[in-house]
Amino acid sequence: MQTLMNKRNNYKAIIVIGILFFIFGFISWINSILIPYFKLICHLSTKQSMLVAFAFYISYFVMAFPSSAILKKTGLKNGMTLGLVIMAIGALLFIPAALSRTYELFLTGLFVQATGLTILQTASNPYIVVLGPIESAAKRISLMGICNKIAGAIAPLILIHAITKNPDEIDQLEKLLPTLQQSQQHTILDELSVRLIAPYAMIAVLLVILCLIIRLSQLPDIEEEESSPEKPMNTASNIFKYPYLILGAVTIFCGVSVEVLTVDSIINYGQFMQYSFKSAKYFATYTFVFMMISYVFGAIAIPKYISQKKVLQLSGVTGLILSLCAILIAGKASVWCIALLGLSNALLWPSIWPLAIEGLGKFTRQGSAIMIMGIIGGAVTPLLYGHLSDLINPQRAYWVLIPCYLFILFFAVRGHRIGKSEKG
Repeated sequence: MQTLMNKRNNYKAIIVIGILFFIFGFISWINSILIPYFKLICHLSTKQSMLVAFAFYISYFVMAFPSSAILKKTGLKNGMTLGLVIMAIGALLFIPAALSRTYELFLTGLFVQATGLTILQTASNPYIVVLGPIESAAKRISLMGICNKIAGAIAPLILIHAITKNPDEIDQLEKLLPTLQQSQQHTILDELSVRLIAPYAMIAVLLVILCLIIRLSQLPDIEEEESSPEKPMNTASNIFKYPYLILGAVTIFCGVSVEVLTVDSIINYGQFMQYSFKSAKYFATYTFVFMMISYVFGAIAIPKYISQKKVLQLSGVTGLILSLCAILIAGKASVWCIALLGLSNALLWPSIWPLAIEGLGKFTRQGSAIMIMGIIGGAVTPLLYGHLSDLINPQRAYWVLIPCYLFILFFAVRGHRIGKSEKG
């Protein structure tokens, strides 16, 4: 792909993409509140409640290549507007779901929202990479990550404020409901469910407004990279001739697994460790605060003081240490170890992505789609964690983090170089 030359256009494009990353964060990370909320109003087990993450992130796997094909036909800007419209439709599905308190319809709405997000992310991630040198791509993605995680930090707090009457209401209801007759329980839970209508109707309206803003913007399209004397066209016959890309997609699977699991499970885990919901609801926000600290470090330090490869190695090591501490430490301190994983997880995506798509040339769009497919880790691993939580307990279930961080460390040390030397 061509690096866009006009600096003013670059800055405008970065602002637009930054707004989109904020939307990604708000829609994605609001799930950390939906999981315990659905668990209450729909009488779910931990595994069943983790279907929220499964329904959301499975869409990335299913829609990755169709999204790439759509973008090839529509172009960047039209594809973005289409993605926003699809997300708005998904948000509107929450209205009949809330009225009927139907969990399956809620999950359908989440899948549709994620379908729109898949189109947006397939376009925006390679776009931000080519807005400058590949060596500083992690720095630019870190800036986008700050936008994403600011949204993630405030989204759960905004939603819980919108759907509860007071900070103690959920704790009070969890104690009250078992003492009531079934008909009384249904009345209370139905009333809780319909409270989701107003915030999701507002989300749909805001998505349509953003769609119009993108439509009217001067955002330029990016084009496939062409050969030149300085940078010859790669000679690989297909995308699967790049083993480091495939390993990168597996690493994205692991990175998204640990990031989504950390955020989406921590409120339930806090309650398991005897925190009240009133206190536990803040742990997702604490995790995002730690992530933002790490993103600020990345934006300042990469590549001037540390390479994105070294950052990925450091993230893998600290993730392993904190995961083991969370599993082995008794009591409430374990919850803080999970929250601190935000420091390790923040720079995984911005470090993995440029290492995995470097040198793909004409295959960059396809490579982006394959990388996006790795987001299925956010669907599979939380569901596995939920199953182990019901089978053993939520603390021991965090063993699923260990192989993920080990593979991330492998890619950072060796995997990102496999096959790269032969591709020029």
